[in-house]
Amino acid sequence: MSNEKFSKSSIGKKIIMGLTGLFLISFLVIHVTINTMIFANDGGVLFNQAAGFMAHNPIIRVVEIGLFIGLLAHVFMALKLTLDNNKARPVKYAVTKGSANSKWYSRSMGILGSLLLIFLVVHLANFWLPTKVAVFSHTEHDTFANMREVFKEWYFVAIYMLGVIALGYHLLHGFQSAFQTLGLNHKKYTPMIKFIGAAFSVIVTILFAAMPITMHLGIIK
Repeated sequence: MSNEKFSKSSIGKKIIMGLTGLFLISFLVIHVTINTMIFANDGGVLFNQAAGFMAHNPIIRVVEIGLFIGLLAHVFMALKLTLDNNKARPVKYAVTKGSANSKWYSRSMGILGSLLLIFLVVHLANFWLPTKVAVFSHTEHDTFANMREVFKEWYFVAIYMLGVIALGYHLLHGFQSAFQTLGLNHKKYTPMIKFIGAAFSVIVTILFAAMPITMHLGIIK
């Protein structure tokens, strides 16, 4: 099968979704690790050092380009699969109890993904863009002070809470689904993958949520 035919096939789209999803999950591990450095509560010294390294390291810059490509591919394939599924089923099947076959968040990945996309735009505008402006203007950027200023506002905290909750449920389904799509589905390993995915989803959600809450309440200064 040619690359073009593969990317246009249903299984090809799902594999691309799975691979890009796992790539984005690996980025989340790095992102949440750096964020936890604010809990040193040292005025942002440790966090700013890590953020500065990420902003100026040339290898990270190349990875960042790959990250954006992966994100766009993930979003595009998700939209394409949704449109293809709707086109194949112009008349929706009568469903009496959808929960009998799947969890609500598994059936709501489109909504959760849309919420995440909105959240991502807000996040990039608040943090990624100011950092890039500082890098290109050859000035230092105090990311910790930037975060503290943003999270003074309750509505930004509320937006982030909705975003991380959507992320948690998205991961809860997507983590295990990615392995399943790639054919890594076995009665011996699947329960372990589901457990790791659930634990990862909960831990990442709690850590991301703790950041704006503790800064808004003045616990982290």
